[in-house]
Amino acid sequence: MAQNKIHKLLKNPPLTWGIFYFISLMLLFGQNNLFAQSKLKFSDSKKNFGFVKQGNVVNMEFEFINNGNQPLIITEAKAECSCTTVEFPKQPIAPSQKNKIIVKFDTKTVYDRQDRIVEVSSNDLNSPSFIRFKGVVLKK
Repeated sequence: MAQNKIHKLLKNPPLTWGIFYFISLMLLFGQNNLFAQSKLKFSDSKKNFGFVKQGNVVNMEFEFINNGNQPLIITEAKAECSCTTVEFPKQPIAPSQKNKIIVKFDTKTVYDRQDRIVEVSSNDLNSPSFIRFKGVVLKK
């Protein structure tokens, strides 16, 4: 009698078995997509430009690497003030590839201690990322 029940189950499995098989196949074949991502990692996300005279333009390079397994695409990099401009790569950054973001800080309208943040948006799951620079601008 028990053999008869087992034979019926194997011949006509319940709906829950079908769901189990479906989920198992999705996990097996879909796992590459679950873990596929880009990862923006700065070698140094903070810079100190020291002391500069008012009117100088300070150039800083923030090097980064794509630590993910998919191309990294930076969509935007914005500073909190108009005295700062940001140049970033427009092309996708391949996995394990390094590149840099260039920040230019024009000091003609500022003086004293400066502490600025640049917001970097990308297709990294933890986006946005932030880079920061600070220093002292000496009045003319």
